[in-house]
Amino acid sequence: MDPHSIVVVSLHSPKEKFWGELLALNPAGATIRGVDLNSFDHFVREISEPDNQRTGLPTVFFPMTRIERIALDEPAGAIPSMAELFERKVGRSLRAYLEHFA
Repeated sequence: MDPHSIVVVSLHSPKEKFWGELLALNPAGATIRGVDLNSFDHFVREISEPDNQRTGLPTVFFPMTRIERIALDEPAGAIPSMAELFERKVGRSLRAYLEHFA
């Protein structure tokens, strides 16, 4: 996986999934700019409201000891990727959205 790929990171202890842009991956762990998958819909609703301020995504480091797997955010047949859902609901890609915070 290359930096700036959109990924889903599965974690344990506690069990959770995190979605976002992969910033770095090394033997120590992974740095992701994203959101907990359970908060995805809330985040998208928040930034879709025309009167709301721009909301960035936190940058988080997960140590390799917590990571179960990292999967590319890809569509599966008729099921869209999270990035595609984001683009449909927000009207621009995740990368284009994150450029406002760089």
